[in-house]
Amino acid sequence: MHLTAPADRRTGLRDADGMAVASFILGLIGLLVLNVVLGPIAIALAGVALWRGTGRRGRALLGLSLGIADLVVLLAFIQTDNTVSWSF
Repeated sequence: MHLTAPADRRTGLRDADGMAVASFILGLIGLLVLNVVLGPIAIALAGVALWRGTGRRGRALLGLSLGIADLVVLLAFIQTDNTVSWSF
């Protein structure tokens, strides 16, 4: 007796599509806040989505590039201010 339906290829693609969209959203938000956390998460989600063969390849590539941009923005802030924290 199975309590859940067995996973099939369609479920895996839906999960990969969700990861691609999540990486895009997290990468976009990461440009504004918490880029040290959201950038690497966006990169990891985009990489897994691409590895699983998502149908939203463009969205995953955008998430990957935005995640990398998050880290570049973080490095620019570190170079400018010589600190990782925000000062008020």
